[in-house]
Amino acid sequence: MNNTTRDRRGPSRRTYLQSLGALAAGALAGCTSSTSTPESDGGAYSVTLAPMGEIEFDDVPNDVFTIYPQYVDMAVALGHGDAINSMFATEMAGTTMNHYYEHLDGVSFEWDNLTNPLSGEFSRELVYEQESDLHLADPAWVVTQSNWDQSKVKSIGDQLGPWFGNFYSGTHDDPPEAYRDQYEYYSLWELFGKVAQVFDETERYEAIKSIYDDTLATITKNLPPESERPTAVRVTYSAQTDQFFTYHLNKPGYWLADTRPLGATDAFADQDWEQLWGTVDYETMLEADPDVILHLWGLTPRDDMAEVRSQLENDASGQKLTAVQNDRVYAAGMRYQGPIMNLFQLEMGAKQLYPEQFGEWPGTPDGGSAYPEIPEGERLFDRQELADVINGS
Repeated sequence: MNNTTRDRRGPSRRTYLQSLGALAAGALAGCTSSTSTPESDGGAYSVTLAPMGEIEFDDVPNDVFTIYPQYVDMAVALGHGDAINSMFATEMAGTTMNHYYEHLDGVSFEWDNLTNPLSGEFSRELVYEQESDLHLADPAWVVTQSNWDQSKVKSIGDQLGPWFGNFYSGTHDDPPEAYRDQYEYYSLWELFGKVAQVFDETERYEAIKSIYDDTLATITKNLPPESERPTAVRVTYSAQTDQFFTYHLNKPGYWLADTRPLGATDAFADQDWEQLWGTVDYETMLEADPDVILHLWGLTPRDDMAEVRSQLENDASGQKLTAVQNDRVYAAGMRYQGPIMNLFQLEMGAKQLYPEQFGEWPGTPDGGSAYPEIPEGERLFDRQELADVINGS
């Protein structure tokens, strides 16, 4: 299995915005353009991604099946959100994404009528019903689901549209043995670049990637020394069972693309869970006693952060936690993050972990029902610049 890292250089975002101006001038002369129009002159093209290999496209896909929301966020970022027909955890993911998009002029996503492919049994019939010309999902993951095998995956790819996804880069876990030899791991932004090629939106990708590079450089340059960084955990809390579902902060994989660059000390770094997450009780949490608690799904309708904090404060054990006593229990975003989500979640995490370096986190309004308005001078990236690239204007 190959573990590769790529360094691609492309047009700067200034070049991209200049090219958009040229397109607009062309439209006034009688040409037309839209955010969903390929940048090339058309014709067949191919994109290579492990484990599928080289995939050929006759045209840009316009009816796209997805499971995990990172691909939806990628499509929105590339101006192709309208092509999406399905998404896991529609209300929770859609609400979280729109909390971010509300801060970007002209960017939004309608998720209400999307099919949730994992709301029941993930079946071939459901996939066939969508009649998609692209399936942004990893066939190596699909074959691990009930009643699926390689032949069934292939039949859908042949009859409807190709599979294009890479699930195990999320955690760097081993894929199924049948796919292991041809598998590669990609970062979130490498995977985004591949999806951009599928939608023929490489210039738009490069412009967004440039914003990310600047944001990451700002964060990296201003991080305090490791010895001065807080201990932290990423969890979801269940008051019904008095348990915490726990996740690592700094392990490999794009599911940690918003915490790993921040370099906080993972209070559970030595824990080795058989699954992608673990569960711990109050006793274990008190032993770790992190300075900061980042609560996953904290911007979704499922978890009211005011209620979560109240539950911890009113529990005999919870009230002993340092993070609870110091009011450092924060709403966090989602692991299933695409590029737009990643930018906002990096900003959110940087302020929550390092307020002296990046400015105080103002808190999420109404228990996590919105992403707060950050004063312009305290933002880690330019909202309007990002919105202009996404909108193609």
